[in-house]
Amino acid sequence: MKQTMSFELFIGGRYLRAKQKQAFISLITVLSIAGVTVGVMALIVVIAVMAGFESDLKSRILSVESHVVVKRYTAPFSDYSRVMKAVADMNGVQAVTPFILSQIMIRTSAGVSAALLRGVDPLTAHQVIQTLNGETLKKLSSPAEPATTGNSPGIILGKVLADNLGVVTGDSIQLISPRGMLSPIGHVPSMKRFIVRGTLESGMYEFDASLAFISLADAQKMLQMGDGVTGIEVRIDNIYSADIIRKEIVAALGFPYYAQDWIQKNHNFFSALKLEKTVMFIILTLIVLVAAFNIASSLIMMVMEKKKDIAILKAMGATDGSIRKIFVFKGMIIGLIGTSLGVSFGYVLCTLLSRYKFIELPGDVYYLTTLPVRLNMVDVAAIAAAALGICFLATLYPAHQAARLDPVEAIRYG
Repeated sequence: MKQTMSFELFIGGRYLRAKQKQAFISLITVLSIAGVTVGVMALIVVIAVMAGFESDLKSRILSVESHVVVKRYTAPFSDYSRVMKAVADMNGVQAVTPFILSQIMIRTSAGVSAALLRGVDPLTAHQVIQTLNGETLKKLSSPAEPATTGNSPGIILGKVLADNLGVVTGDSIQLISPRGMLSPIGHVPSMKRFIVRGTLESGMYEFDASLAFISLADAQKMLQMGDGVTGIEVRIDNIYSADIIRKEIVAALGFPYYAQDWIQKNHNFFSALKLEKTVMFIILTLIVLVAAFNIASSLIMMVMEKKKDIAILKAMGATDGSIRKIFVFKGMIIGLIGTSLGVSFGYVLCTLLSRYKFIELPGDVYYLTTLPVRLNMVDVAAIAAAALGICFLATLYPAHQAARLDPVEAIRYG
C-alpha cells in the first residue's frame, strides 16, 4: 500500500510540472493556486476584522451594562439587601449593586433633552459598571460649594448627552420626573437641581447620548420610591457562564424574581453580527469556488492531454482507483499550496493591521478610528478546511473521467 501511494503521488507531482507544450495548462494551475490564495487570505482578514468589531463592541457594552440583572415582577422592591446577599454568596459572582432605572427630562439654559436616569450606589456601582469611576461616584451626594450651588446633589452625564445639553463639570441642571404628585391643579411633575460631577464616555453612542447617573438615595427621593429599587446588577467571573448563573439565581430566589443576562438583553444585536459574519463567509467563499472551477478545468484538460499516459498506466496494471487518486492528489496539492499561502498571507496582513493601524476610519461615522483585528485560530481552521473541501470536490469529476477511460480506445484513437 505504501508503494502504491508513492507511485500515485509521484505521477501526480510529475503532472504538476507541465512540459513546454502544455504551458496553458500550467498557467491555469498557477491561476488556480493564486485564486485559492486570494480567497483564503480575504476570508481570514475579513472574518478577523468582523471578530474584532464583535469583541470590541462586546467589551464596550459590558463596560456599561452588568452581566446579569435581577428584577421582580412586582417592581420596585425594598428587600433588596436580602437578595443582594443571597446572590453575592453564589459561586462565580464577583460583585452586586442595586439600581433604579427611569425616564426623565433634563433642562438646562440651552434646552431640554430626554435621558435614561440610573440611580446607583456610590460605594458598589463601580465594581459592576467598570466605566464608572469610584472617586467620581463618591461626589454624587457630596454638597457643592454653598456660595454657588447650595446643597445640590451630583450627577454624571454621558459625554454626548452633556455636549448636546451644552454643560460641563460644575454646571447646574434640572431633572424633571413624570412621577410627581397630585395637586388641586392636577398632576405636577417633580423637579430637582443637580450639579454635573463628571461625564461618562463608553464609546457607544446609544449609552453616551442617553445615560445619566445619580446616587441611589437621590433617585429614591426624586422618584418617590421610598426604600425600593428597580433591581440588582451582578458582575460575574466568566461572562460566558452568565446563562448558567442566571438560572441558578432564579432557582435560588424563586417567584416573583426573574433574571436576564447580557446575552438575552443584546440578543438581536449579537444575532445580527453573527448573521453578517456568516453571510460574509459565504460570499467570500465564492472566490475559492471560482478558483476551484479553475482547478477542475485544468484537471479536465490534463486528462484530455494525458489519455495515452493513462492508457499505458492501465495497461501496466494501474487500477481505476489509482488513476482517480493521481488526479485527486494533483488537485489537492494545488489546493493545499493555495490554502497554505492564503493562511500565511492572511496572518501577516492581520498582524500588520493590528500592529501598525495604517487603515483609518472616519471618526464621525464609526465609534473607533482604526480597524479592530482579532484573529481566531478556530476561524482560520474553519476557513482552511472549507477551502480544502471545495478543492477536493473540484477534483472528483475530472478524476472520475480519467478512471473511466478505456485504454484500448485511448491508444487506438489517442
